[in-house]
Amino acid sequence: MIRIGVTGHRDLPPGVHGTVTALLRAHLAPYGRGMVGLSCLADGADTIFAEAVLAAGAPLEAVIPAAGYRDALPEDHHPVYDRLLRQAVLVHRLPHTASTPRSHLAAGRLLVQRCDRLVAVWDGCPARGPGGTADVVAHARSLLRPVSVLWPEGAHR
Repeated sequence: MIRIGVTGHRDLPPGVHGTVTALLRAHLAPYGRGMVGLSCLADGADTIFAEAVLAAGAPLEAVIPAAGYRDALPEDHHPVYDRLLRQAVLVHRLPHTASTPRSHLAAGRLLVQRCDRLVAVWDGCPARGPGGTADVVAHARSLLRPVSVLWPEGAHR
């Protein structure tokens, strides 16, 4: 089994969301049930990835940055987060209390350590704060972890 982690942007515009869904599904299709997906289950890329993993019939592992993580996510995302968390075969909970950039960076680092390859739904721009997509990609590359960057050509956040 190959272990594939995800990092990526939240707040994807509607047109970008649909294209990212198609890109992720196509990227993961060759692995089918032969993969394990790792995701922090945030709204945006994390959720799209988690749903694609489950749709392929593969197991999902969740990485939860902090005890207060769920409450820091958008309220309308809570039902989706709860459903995906229930479907996870394994949940890695970090010891942080608050959902902060520090806890998000720690979760990204743990996710990278536990995966064989990383998929990044990333526009290539610097992180907006510590623990952002660019930081997780940089960490994966520093460990020589293979990284596949998926982003719709010409798309903007």
